[in-house]
Amino acid sequence: MGLISIAVAAPLAISSHPPLLAAATTVFRDSRRHTLRMPELDTDTDTESTEGTSTSPLTQREKRDLQKAQLRPLANRRPELYEEDEYTSEEYERMIDMYQGTMASIEEGEIVKARVMEIRENMVVLDIGFKSEGAIPLEEFKDLPDLKPGDEVEVLLEHLEDQEGSVVLSKKKADFMRVWERIRVAYESDQPVEGTLVKKIKGGVVVDLMGVDAFLPGSQIALRRVPNIDELLGQKYEFKIIKLNKRRRNIVVSRRVILEAERAGKREKLMKELQKDQIRKGVVKNITDFGAFIDLGGVDGLLHITDMSWGRISHPSELVQIGAELEVKVLDIDWERERISLGLKQLQSYPWKDVAAKYPVGTRVAGKVVSITNYGAFIELEPGIEGLVHISEMSWTRNVRHPSKLVSIGETIEAVVLKVDPNEEKISLGMKQTEQDPWMVLPMRYPLGTRISGKVRNLTSFGAFVEIEPGIDGLIHISDMSWTKRVQHPSEVVKKGDSVDVVILNIDSENKRISLGLKQAEEDPWLRIGETYPVGTELSGTVVRLMDKGVVVDVGNDIEGFVPVSQLNMGKAVTDPAEIAWETMKLEVRVLEVDPIHRRIVLAVTDIPADQPPRPETPSKVIPMDSEGDIGYPVPTPDEGTGDNI
Repeated sequence: MGLISIAVAAPLAISSHPPLLAAATTVFRDSRRHTLRMPELDTDTDTESTEGTSTSPLTQREKRDLQKAQLRPLANRRPELYEEDEYTSEEYERMIDMYQGTMASIEEGEIVKARVMEIRENMVVLDIGFKSEGAIPLEEFKDLPDLKPGDEVEVLLEHLEDQEGSVVLSKKKADFMRVWERIRVAYESDQPVEGTLVKKIKGGVVVDLMGVDAFLPGSQIALRRVPNIDELLGQKYEFKIIKLNKRRRNIVVSRRVILEAERAGKREKLMKELQKDQIRKGVVKNITDFGAFIDLGGVDGLLHITDMSWGRISHPSELVQIGAELEVKVLDIDWERERISLGLKQLQSYPWKDVAAKYPVGTRVAGKVVSITNYGAFIELEPGIEGLVHISEMSWTRNVRHPSKLVSIGETIEAVVLKVDPNEEKISLGMKQTEQDPWMVLPMRYPLGTRISGKVRNLTSFGAFVEIEPGIDGLIHISDMSWTKRVQHPSEVVKKGDSVDVVILNIDSENKRISLGLKQAEEDPWLRIGETYPVGTELSGTVVRLMDKGVVVDVGNDIEGFVPVSQLNMGKAVTDPAEIAWETMKLEVRVLEVDPIHRRIVLAVTDIPADQPPRPETPSKVIPMDSEGDIGYPVPTPDEGTGDNI
């Protein structure tokens, strides 16, 4: 740089002094005529020095001293540049010093002071006293929210000129250089530094560390994974610098290192102090579906949901909240696995103590339904004490298929204490016991022989169930459906939903069974069967069943008669009824015998009509007769129950 650069870069102090400015201009003009060069552009001198010797290039300070030495001879060689009556040697010397001071204050790579000229939308224009101004992005001044024109700030002079002739400045790098030494010392001495979490980026968070951006990896934020990093932004914490690279301006910090050191110290202290069955204070740190983690002062313990309350809770948040302080009891310690089990309910009185005296058998109680299973419903009588209403104890009359048909969660019901077992922590309750058992009064309401009407609710293979009043059904056995007809299935006589008249045959209150009769509601035709069908009466009939000793013939009016095998073929010998007879076959018969006592009519075939229904390809089944000569099917015994469930 020659004298032209010095003249252009003259400070405001010289430009405001006309005599000095004139002298500077004269020096500049004369320098061109005498080809005086400034040391930094005196290439011949530098080249010779470099080629003739092995010395290193001049430093900035050496260059400035050489400049000063070359300027003074100029004044001696050109005394006409100033008049003695206008400039003294002291004034001229002061002018040279002012130039030299200006050049010394403007050097690339140094921090200089700059004055804010203008603040634009995203740029701040600065003047450092050089020939051109510089601009810095506004975002680098985020720590100076009240910045205004005229303010003075420190910036880094990166380059005196760029391709457009502008000064290249940076406040961010100036800040970095100012705090770098402090950061380096903290890193080398392993000292913590305070920083603020600024913004979330990929892989971690940007931390403002003394005005310089540092990177905090996500794994180094806390001891455990942080579910919502946004909640931490703006918070101040202490960090350890774990990686430093000045050239790349890369600073990596960790908060986890500090937390681990704190935890290790507290853990060591707790290992000496903490004992089983101790009562300690802690702070709720985290809540999960299965419990809450309690910070005991450096070490976390688990308060399981089953140890929170003697009563039933669906989620830990019903009893505890994050940040709340609790007193808990240490239930178990496993230092090898780093597990501490805590209890909250253990600090409360045991609710099952004296429960038998509090809820004696027969006591009527009220409670809330807290759980429903296939076999019953659990009723909370008080926090920590629940009783079970078994499905069989819910209704006297209804056959309950599932408890949800009668009760629902949260419903308040009344029940009676049936049994108390404090050792097993069980109480048996009954809902139906709150009402009178209707089966106990049924014998008085319906004496034997009472004629009532009912609705057919259900059919089974052995009979039909008839509702005689809401919730109470009686059974019409298949044998009590007809006086004369051998009923194969109840559907031959009644249908579901039919209204029928029946007679009470028996009531078993203890086993809750009622026997009904359908045929008993009508007069027994066998009492006058001899009058209706005297011996010798000619009848037409249809074969309905084949027996091994004869066939059963329907002669009308639900009356069936029996034709022995000896009377089947009009005197001709027959060994097997299936040889000549089949079901639906038409026969002409004559009454041989009427037995009202055994309810039997014996018939003899007198003729076999030629017009017959087609004989089935598969022979009709032959049913063996019992030892007593019964012509009907064996009658099954009814199963227990009504066959109608809800």
